[in-house]
Amino acid sequence: MPVNYLLIESLQHFHYYYGNDFKVECPTGSGRFLTLDQIADELSSRLARLFLKGEDGQRPVLKYHSKLAMDPHFKDYILFHEYFHGDSGRGIGASHKTGWTGLVAKLLQPQFTPREIHDRKAKKI
Repeated sequence: MPVNYLLIESLQHFHYYYGNDFKVECPTGSGRFLTLDQIADELSSRLARLFLKGEDGQRPVLKYHSKLAMDPHFKDYILFHEYFHGDSGRGIGASHKTGWTGLVAKLLQPQFTPREIHDRKAKKI
């Protein structure tokens, strides 16, 4: 998770420097060109989907832990695992003292441009 977060944050910083004119094919071979900020948003969305309920009503991070996934007393308590399975999203490794994974909360927050932030502060929104 820390590497993913740092990559996303770096893409956002590079976008601030290069702007909307600099585009990269994403995913490679797709023919679809996105700005670095759009790529950062795409990666953020992919990470966030690990913790959000899918079409089947289950969270990929908990899908293979039946007690945590289905029990009404536990299904909304999300563990922030140390690692995640690359194909299924299942949480693996330690599920305690993994503060880096908590960075996903920042990825779930709405993103604003520097101009929008300035305008919001000026209006005290």
